[in-house]
Amino acid sequence: MKKILMTMMAGAMAFLLVPPTTADAGEVTSLRGGQALDKESVRPGRARPEEARGGFERSFKEQPPMIPHDISKDRITLQNNSCLKCHSKDNYKEEDAPLAGKDDSHFTNRDGDVLDTVAQRRWFCNQCHAPQLSARPLVRNEFEGRK
Repeated sequence: MKKILMTMMAGAMAFLLVPPTTADAGEVTSLRGGQALDKESVRPGRARPEEARGGFERSFKEQPPMIPHDISKDRITLQNNSCLKCHSKDNYKEEDAPLAGKDDSHFTNRDGDVLDTVAQRRWFCNQCHAPQLSARPLVRNEFEGRK
């Protein structure tokens, strides 16, 4: 009985003497800022799309090119891909836009056949290609890409 009592007292003392490792509720911050969770959040300002004639520098060798223009009005559905108004084999030269895929990669289906139009597996452009916004980063980032 004495051993159990001593063990319980030692545990209680350790619990009381060890500082907590988690942040107190007053120190926690979120992307909502100081807004209460039970209140309607304030709509953030809209970031402007960054535009870059000639495109953005890539950060790593196999990175898909980033989109250097506004795409907010562009739509991609199962039947229509508005990116192909400028980036298709038929239009890219007269639109002075890069061809979708600099080789036949975007025009090759899963069986290896080269098609006249963009292959269905490459149809949804913004799965790989992302527009850039002039927005303040949510977290600090010290990543440095290739030089």
